Amino acid sequence: MRTAGEEIVSSCPQCGVEIRTDGRFTTWCAACEWNVDPQGAGKEKRGLDRVRRGLAQRYGARLFDELRGGGGAGSGSGRTWSGPLAYALALTVHGLTVVLATVGLWGLVRGWGGLGMAFGLFLLALAWSLRPRLNRLSDNDRVLLRGDAPELYALVDEVAATLGIRSVDAVVVDVEANASVTHLGLRRRLLTLGLPLWEVLSPQQRIALLGHELGHFTHGDTRHGMVVGTACRSLNTWLYYVRPMPNPNVVQAVTNLACVPLRLLITAVMALLDLLTARASQRGEYLADATAARTGSTEAAVGLMDRLMVTDSIVTTLQRETNSRRLRGAGRGGEQNADGLWEALVAHLDSVPESEFERRRRVGALRGHSVDASHPPTHLRRRLLLDGTPVPAAVTADTARTERIAGELADVGRTLAREVVRDGYGDL
Repeated sequence: MRTAGEEIVSSCPQCGVEIRTDGRFTTWCAACEWNVDPQGAGKEKRGLDRVRRGLAQRYGARLFDELRGGGGAGSGSGRTWSGPLAYALALTVHGLTVVLATVGLWGLVRGWGGLGMAFGLFLLALAWSLRPRLNRLSDNDRVLLRGDAPELYALVDEVAATLGIRSVDAVVVDVEANASVTHLGLRRRLLTLGLPLWEVLSPQQRIALLGHELGHFTHGDTRHGMVVGTACRSLNTWLYYVRPMPNPNVVQAVTNLACVPLRLLITAVMALLDLLTARASQRGEYLADATAARTGSTEAAVGLMDRLMVTDSIVTTLQRETNSRRLRGAGRGGEQNADGLWEALVAHLDSVPESEFERRRRVGALRGHSVDASHPPTHLRRRLLLDGTPVPAAVTADTARTERIAGELADVGRTLAREVVRDGYGDL
């Protein structure tokens, strides 16, 4: 394995310009973009995933032009006819569940003691599985309450106060290279922090991350709201029930064929919901980027974007580290080798040269890279921040504050590191 900082000097085979590259990363030419994307776009998305990715890129590009022309990500009302239509379609989905429950109850009462009773019980069970489900914590969630991490909550509260919103009620820490916010039940708010992402960010980038996530509470995200979000989960349950059975016999093959129209209908409804909510969802991400800059500074928000572009490197590094540590700890469960896991991740990300970040940015522009199908292309989000007037940080974290928060996360960090080394990253 080449060590960090080992430089390779060569000439571009396409334009002849001298290339200086860190030996651990792709050799490419910044002048003519030779070998900028050696892997290519990869396997083409299919079905609903392809529709969602296409919508993310199309609406992301349109909104970029609109918001940049309108003076920034905070401009414009964003009110369109698609929001009410999405709510109407979602209520129709829930209405079908109510109809199933009503017919099932009627069949249970009228057919008591006969076949009608069995049919009614079946419909009631189906309606119950399709019911709108509110988010709730699971027993496996690593929850930090206010008493567990007062300094972390104080920072989140300060970011929320800057945005003029209510803070969160609970924080969950997990091993995903991501972060998110959602509602618990009807009113409680939950912030989920992925420790791998949190650890590789600077203190101001962490504040920008909190500003971005809490920014989602300042404007409605229809796709993840209670009505539309629960309807999407119900449709996914429907799709699970009518999925084709693998290696079918004759009866199963006939059943698979009979379910094709229903699968197509469910997929069409899901695609329509995506279409109706795509613009609001994309706009919400741009607005959340603006709140990230407002709280942590434009510089920190842009730095956060760069880190998001290399989340695959975070995943790869953790997989390599955990596999190596598990091998060294063979016969002992491997947990003894968990110390220093997060520090090794941070060291690797800190050693990534600027040329690799620039290559990732150019690849993102070529592929239309986004964090997932619900986000606009990351390079457009970054450009919108840079094209606007730079803003300073409204919230800051000094060294002492950063160390206190690190201390509050230390125990859960050690626990998660042991679990990752024991079970392997990506297997949890």
